[in-house]
Formats: sequence, structure tokens, C-alpha cells
Amino acid sequence: MAVHGAVYNMYKTKPLQAVSVQTTSGVGTTTDSNGNYYIVVPADDSIWFSYLGRATAKYPVSIVRTYNNFDVALHVDPTELKEVNVVPRNYRMDSIQNRKDYAKIFDFRKPGFKITSPTTNGGLGAGVDLDELINFFRFDRTKRIKAFQSRLIEEEQDKSVDHRFSHYIVKKITKMKDDAEIDSFMVKYRPSFEFIKHASDYDFYEYIKLAYSQYSKDRKDRP
Repeated sequence: MAVHGAVYNMYKTKPLQAVSVQTTSGVGTTTDSNGNYYIVVPADDSIWFSYLGRATAKYPVSIVRTYNNFDVALHVDPTELKEVNVVPRNYRMDSIQNRKDYAKIFDFRKPGFKITSPTTNGGLGAGVDLDELINFFRFDRTKRIKAFQSRLIEEEQDKSVDHRFSHYIVKKITKMKDDAEIDSFMVKYRPSFEFIKHASDYDFYEYIKLAYSQYSKDRKDRP
């Protein structure tokens, strides 16, 4: 589900840049210089906004009526704020850090029977690793960790696609100017992670050109 809109100050007189737009599933983005944001979230997810340490309530996507124009006004007055320097996020560094933060989850393997070697202090022989044996029967724990692992991998792949299939690249190649039209195109022709992973820059750009050609044809054929 693609949701986009703009974030303003409390009086709706000025758009706010660098507002953090987050979801409960971990997807995130920030508003641009015009206060605009674009984010793709599951239909059962929720969105919330954070600015200068102040966070809004969470808005369930299911109750959002205007996905193409979900504007928010935050209770801050930009005239009272000091200048903020925004440093662009490094996608690769973020990905590496995420792998470090959740290393135990990413490296998790389903428990099984493990044979231990004889100990050096006079052990009688090989045996079964009791910790592994206990974890083998902790089905709920294993199921939860595997589900969390799958979600982390899915989010990592989604971010990889978002990084390469960006609004900027699509706009540059297709020459589209209308943001709503670009958003519609990107939702319909969003490439898979496997394609993003293996496609060269040439193949990727050709895909966008061909997809836009089909997109333009479909619009002309509409009654």
C-alpha cells in the first residue's frame, strides 16, 4: 500500500523538512524540502511521524481515507527552531548496522541434535548437546524467531529495492513530472528483489524504460 502526502507546521503555513515517517513494521523515510513523503506499507500496518524528538500517535493504514493525500500538521513552530543540517543516510552503512544489531536473529538456525566431542578433562565420550536438545522442543520460541528473521530479511530486501528503484531515478529516466503519476507507476511496476540484486545498471534502466512504455500505452487505451 503506497501512502504519500505532506507534513506541515501546526498552522499549516509552512512544510516541514526532515520529518521522520515510520511504520510499526520498521519501514521508514523522511520528508523532502517541500514536506512531501512517500512510503509503502502493508494494509495492516500503522504510520507515525517524529520531529525533533516529538512523535505523533500511530495512524492505522486501514483508517486512512486518502492514500494519495495524507497530510499531517505537527505542533511545532518552525520560526522558533534552530537551523538543522541534514546528513544523507548511507544505505549500505544502514544495512551493515542492521545486520550487526540483529546478528543473532539473522544467524539463527533451527535447533537440531548436536553431538558433542569428548572433553579434555577425562570425559567418557561423545554425547548429545543438552542445550540444543532442549531448544529443539521449544517450538513456540523457534517459530517466533523464524518469523522475526523472515520479517527482517523481507524488510532488508524491500529497502534494497527502495534504494535502487527510487523516485529520483524513475523521474529522471521517464521524464514524468507529476508526483502522483510517478507514485502510481512505481507501485504498479515495482521490481522484485531478485531482479534488483542481479540486474546491471543498463538492464535496470532498460526495465524502467520498457515499463514506462507499457504504462503510457495502458493509459492511452483506457476508455
